[in-house]
Amino acid sequence: MKILIINSGSSSIKYQLMVMPENEVICSGMIDRIGLETSNVTFKTASNSIEETLPIPTHKVGLQKVANMLLDAEKGVIKSTSEITAVGHRVVHGGSDFSDTVKIDEKVKSKIKQLFELAPLHNPANLEGINVAEEIFSTAEQVAVFDTAFHQTMPETAYKYAIPNYLLTENKVRVYGFHGTSHKYVSEKVIDYLDQNSKIITIHLGNGCSMAAIKDGKCMDTTMGFSPSNGLIMGTRAGDIDQSVIFYMIKNLDYSPDEVNAILLKQSGMLGLTGYSDLRDIESEAEKGNKDCQLALLMNAYRIKKTIGAYTAVLNGLDAIVFTAGIGENSSYMRKLVCTDMEYFGIELEDEKNQIRSKSIREINKANSKAKVLVIPTDEEYEIANQVYHLLNS
Repeated sequence: MKILIINSGSSSIKYQLMVMPENEVICSGMIDRIGLETSNVTFKTASNSIEETLPIPTHKVGLQKVANMLLDAEKGVIKSTSEITAVGHRVVHGGSDFSDTVKIDEKVKSKIKQLFELAPLHNPANLEGINVAEEIFSTAEQVAVFDTAFHQTMPETAYKYAIPNYLLTENKVRVYGFHGTSHKYVSEKVIDYLDQNSKIITIHLGNGCSMAAIKDGKCMDTTMGFSPSNGLIMGTRAGDIDQSVIFYMIKNLDYSPDEVNAILLKQSGMLGLTGYSDLRDIESEAEKGNKDCQLALLMNAYRIKKTIGAYTAVLNGLDAIVFTAGIGENSSYMRKLVCTDMEYFGIELEDEKNQIRSKSIREINKANSKAKVLVIPTDEEYEIANQVYHLLNS
């Protein structure tokens, strides 16, 4: 069975065409920096590789580009879209309606649309991917895998807000958590690697960032909440902020609620602190002496370190921390900032190991470090494909 996986992030599209259950990757690729003039496009097969830099203004344009490359007469991997049995879509917010992988119909699409306000940088892109895929791959089964599903094991003490009870019981206002597909995948890899159920903190760092406290394979807490906007500092999102700031901006600074929402989601985070949203640009500028960029990196790491401390308390111990996703996997500098002065928690980084790049799981801690420090490339696409395959064959 050929399954196309579409993973639409806030500023990127990752995709893979896989044969399941053999777990054979026919092709893979990514489009990042969507919305910028310098979007990067990659397309890789066993025999060909395409790398381009060109403007990709929207996710729809990006998905059409992916389809064109798949069908390309010279370097493509399919002759007809009918070869694809299913398209698996990562959908960020499933609310209280979806805790499992589902086949997509009009009701499912309507629910995804209703949740736009809770994941405004993601669910619209996810639904756009679904609509475009339905047009291009019209004979394929469309399936949604929700980022919120893995976090459903959180205890009530973690997912309930200290607000009137009816807002939970009647309006479903609670912590949902996100990046669940990634946290699930890497935590299972850690358990296999350590050959035991463990106390793990997973650190997913990309344009969107989140952490999860995982005990014996189950999520106990996570940094994102009702929407993917809180927790860590992100590319354009402020993360945790005193709610009074919002009311101050509205009442005293004459911003409208929509304007405040746009500022906190699209103009804040690393972009608001530095003028750049891509960490590669920020690190480059920091090396040149840009003090705003230097401070932003320190602030980012500081919030991650605080959360490691909190989650170690939640887990009553720590066996391993895991860095994953674009920044987590590739930024040795950010990993070093996070792990510096963390000996009390048993975290000791080995600088030489930290500089090594690899596509496989690797330890970057010192030999005597009580807690493992691991880098694990996330593979949300495989996790999605696996869930799609089992749904269609159950």
